[in-house]
Amino acid sequence: MRAATAEGLVGLNQVGEVVPALAERWIVTDDGMSYIFRLRNSDWSDGTALTSENVKSALERNIEQLRGTSLGVDLSIISEIRAMTGRVIEIRLKSPMPQFLQLFAQPELGLRRNGAGTGPMLATASDGAMMLSAASPEQRGMPMREDWEQSFRQVRIESMPAEQAADRFEAGEADAVFNGRLLSLPVADTGPLSRGTVRLDPVFGLFGLQINNSNGPLAERSLREAIAMGIDRDTLLQRFSLGGWVPSTRIVPTDLPGRASTASERWLDQPFDARRAEAKRRIIGWRASNLSATVRLSIAMPDSPGTDMLFAELQSDFEEIGVTLEMAPPGARGDLELVDRLARYADDRWFLNQFNCSLKRGMCSPEADVLARSAISETDPQIRTELLAQAEQQMLESQIYIPIGAPIRWSLIRGGIDGFTENNWGLHPLFPLASRPI
Repeated sequence: MRAATAEGLVGLNQVGEVVPALAERWIVTDDGMSYIFRLRNSDWSDGTALTSENVKSALERNIEQLRGTSLGVDLSIISEIRAMTGRVIEIRLKSPMPQFLQLFAQPELGLRRNGAGTGPMLATASDGAMMLSAASPEQRGMPMREDWEQSFRQVRIESMPAEQAADRFEAGEADAVFNGRLLSLPVADTGPLSRGTVRLDPVFGLFGLQINNSNGPLAERSLREAIAMGIDRDTLLQRFSLGGWVPSTRIVPTDLPGRASTASERWLDQPFDARRAEAKRRIIGWRASNLSATVRLSIAMPDSPGTDMLFAELQSDFEEIGVTLEMAPPGARGDLELVDRLARYADDRWFLNQFNCSLKRGMCSPEADVLARSAISETDPQIRTELLAQAEQQMLESQIYIPIGAPIRWSLIRGGIDGFTENNWGLHPLFPLASRPI
């Protein structure tokens, strides 16, 4: 919704590529430290001209509002925002970041003035839903043309639970369902009689277990590692009938596009049965040392159609190594918490920043944070890569998070709906869906 009604300097198209938005073009200096944007000749929704000064103010306001979030940590790479001539704005970085435009295209950086954005769509409330209509070409900074309305249709957006959305789709009352996740996948009808198709995005991100409790057995790093070793990632999601899903034992994916590091998966020299036996040995040893009959842990998971399936698989794996896993009560903070989060851009920093101690999301590694911060100010690409690799290794050795694999994102798209393409970011702009088929 925000991306549809409030553009930033740049945006993402339907295939996930960076495209012009409020900035009609830009250049990057040879050292990669400065991005210079030329704003389009356009106005804010209140008729005020778009200038470098008021865009700078709106950007700084957004960045300030994002402090304390992981996206705010990502944006700490910005050194300065400068208003230059009337429609030129410069953003200086602390170090080169090839993925900076991807970061700056995030919906949270859509700009507003007096609460209103610049399109490309206009939103009105309607019976618990939002109706989106295309803004005029003039409002979008384009030449005015006659009969432009005939090229677009309204888009009605409603938020609802996955089961209800899938039922509406099957009944022909919805043309598209977005933001499906692994735990809601069971409601998607993949059979031959389905009125639409399940479309899977090849996304990157985090899918695993955040460790929230540093007491009891989880106080010991070797036991946290034992739990990570005892999960059978190859069979964990079999009941979901997912083809092509690849498990992982690392925080940063080894196949992340453009990644310079050559890190490999952990425990490759140890067959799974041997890993599980070692994990069980550690649990037995802890119980003996602490005169404890059981090791009991709770896990917090969202209430979804597939929750029981995933919980049963995890519970079985934990039981194999001598750990009793229980579901945390709704709203309670478990010893463990399921993390299901999409990457915003293809860089180690995004993954590392998710566990920054300032976010207070669970266990963290101050040492890893220091390394990640050092990488921000390092202009030598090789040294920067080494610092980020060291930061990930520090997190892995601290055992603050148990990686499982990539997240899952699916959509239901009815045949004949144009403007949708699977992409690495799981973001699907609404404006292309408003275009009438030719």
